[in-house]
Amino acid sequence: APLGSVLVGSAETVRLAKRARKRLGGGMRQSGIVAAMGLYAMKHNVQRLVDDHCRAQRLATELLRHGFRVMHDGKLDTNICYFHLPEDTSISVHEFCERLQRDYGIQIGGGYSSGGQLIRAVTHYHITDEDIDRAIEAMVHLSKC
Repeated sequence: APLGSVLVGSAETVRLAKRARKRLGGGMRQSGIVAAMGLYAMKHNVQRLVDDHCRAQRLATELLRHGFRVMHDGKLDTNICYFHLPEDTSISVHEFCERLQRDYGIQIGGGYSSGGQLIRAVTHYHITDEDIDRAIEAMVHLSKC
């Protein structure tokens, strides 16, 4: 759990747990802020979470179709999509993420996993179907650079 938890174990267990926590977005420590966001989400956004999950799934499906390697064979349970660039691309993860931000205004995270090659894209209530279309187009284009 990212907030209010205690973990006891070997140095390796703690290292792996910290990595998993970061992957799941558990780097924030301000529990009051997180609680306020949770309450707001429960009151205003629960019904539309399915939209975020569907958009993330569509992103995963399209990335797979274009040669990206998507975790869990592209079957998502949440609004988070982890993927690797296609094997035949010449662009680095760092440049891919940087150019998505600079050239397209798309912000994603890269450098996850021990090899630093895993990329994370997250959908949320500000992301529309058109944004997903644009993201797919940009990611496919950059992967061919």
